Amino acid sequence: MEDVLDVYCRPYDARFPVVCLDESSKQLVGEVRPPLPMQAGKPERVDSHYRRHGVRNLFMCCEPLRGWRHVKVTGRRTKRDFAEMIRELVDVHYREAERIVLVMDNLNTHTPGALYEAFAPAEARRLCERLEIHYTPRHGSWLNIAECELSALAGQCTDRRIADERTLQHEVAAWQRERNARQVTVDWQFTAQNARIKLKRLYPSIHE
Repeated sequence: MEDVLDVYCRPYDARFPVVCLDESSKQLVGEVRPPLPMQAGKPERVDSHYRRHGVRNLFMCCEPLRGWRHVKVTGRRTKRDFAEMIRELVDVHYREAERIVLVMDNLNTHTPGALYEAFAPAEARRLCERLEIHYTPRHGSWLNIAECELSALAGQCTDRRIADERTLQHEVAAWQRERNARQVTVDWQFTAQNARIKLKRLYPSIHE
């Protein structure tokens, strides 16, 4: 926990951007009957029945100090999908960075080993050398700012029925463009010093 909190205290440096990564799922749901449109004094009404059209994965990458985020929709959440997301970060979004300071949870797919399973050893090593990885502790996903962004996405964009992947991609892309245009940043205030006071019960007791 303190390792991640110390990372969040670092000043902005474009050469070593602090980037948070997380992922979530979205069930695609279609209508059985057309919704009843809004009328004066009445909201749109939808039938309680619906059709399931599978689930899609949402990768969320965000740089809190720059107010930038990127959402990628994938069909699955395998090690290969994670590896491709990392390669996109390195080669597309952060080509000029010396090293990406990457904060993420310790999901079993979020490992350097996933890069070696997806790519040739030389390519996997090239990508690993561009990363400085910091894992949130178990049961400490609240430390990942990307989770905050996923919560904002769910509340502002995906909290409704979306029937197909194309519509989902269009909607999250629009949300992303609008939020990036406003450069919505995160002013993280919780420090390791705060943690030692407020979460004292989680620290081991040392008797001198």
